[in-house]
Formats: sequence, C-alpha cells, structure tokens
Amino acid sequence: MSIEVKAATIDDIDNITALGLLLYSIDNTYESLYDENAELLKSEADNIFLAFDDDTAVGFSHCSLRTDYVEGTNRGRVGYLEGIYVNPDYRNKGIARKLIKSCENWAKEKGCKEFASDCLFDNTESYEFHMKMGFKEANRIICFTKEL
Repeated sequence: MSIEVKAATIDDIDNITALGLLLYSIDNTYESLYDENAELLKSEADNIFLAFDDDTAVGFSHCSLRTDYVEGTNRGRVGYLEGIYVNPDYRNKGIARKLIKSCENWAKEKGCKEFASDCLFDNTESYEFHMKMGFKEANRIICFTKEL
C-alpha cells in the first residue's frame, strides 16, 4: 500500500462527494454535496485534500481559513479542519495524520500560526481522534437557540 495525498481539483469532485457523503450523510444528498464541493474547490479560503491508494480515493480532509473568532486561538487568521474522513478499511495506517499535515502545511503557507477544529460534545470518537492528532481542548460550550 502506497498512499499519496494531493490537493483536490475539480476533476476529483466525484471522489470528494462520494467520500463526503459517507461522513455527512445526515441531511445531505449527493447533489447538494456535489454543489457545495464545487464551490469549495473555487474558494481561496478552502482546500480539500484526497488520499489515494493507487487510483482509489480512500480519504479526504477539508480545511479552511477562518478570520472570525476561533475558540481558544490568539490570532485573527486560523487554519481550520472542517472535516476529515478515512475509509474504515484504511484507518489506523497514518492516513488521517497525512491528511491533517497537508492541511496544516497549506494553512502555514497562507500565513496561519494556529490550526483548530471542533467536534460535537458527545462525539467521543472524534474527541479521541483529535487528541491523538495533537490538538488540545480549548473549551467546552453548549449552544442554545429559540424561535422568535
């Protein structure tokens, strides 16, 4: 197995969308994710990386540049891990670490000094993953809404 990670292009949109649907299956369709990915691939503030085993896409990461306040950071421009997914058959082989490193390097090239992410409060698998990848917990919050 030889894993190659590369920045995605519009030619990769079907691979990105298929993998994204595995991560974001709730409240999403292939078509809606396809359209969203098409916009992300045009954005200067976003990047998507794909991991390939030969010609098979086995994982992806989406990172962005955030200039609004990011919990636990000190600077105005922060690299942000928006999402990451690795096919279950390829997990625990260092692929996620390669994908995150690609995101971090891209964020550094864009002038970021910090890199951040988040997960849902009860998503212990994601929490443990982030800790394993070198993230530090910044804060815990519960968000509220009400209809007017």
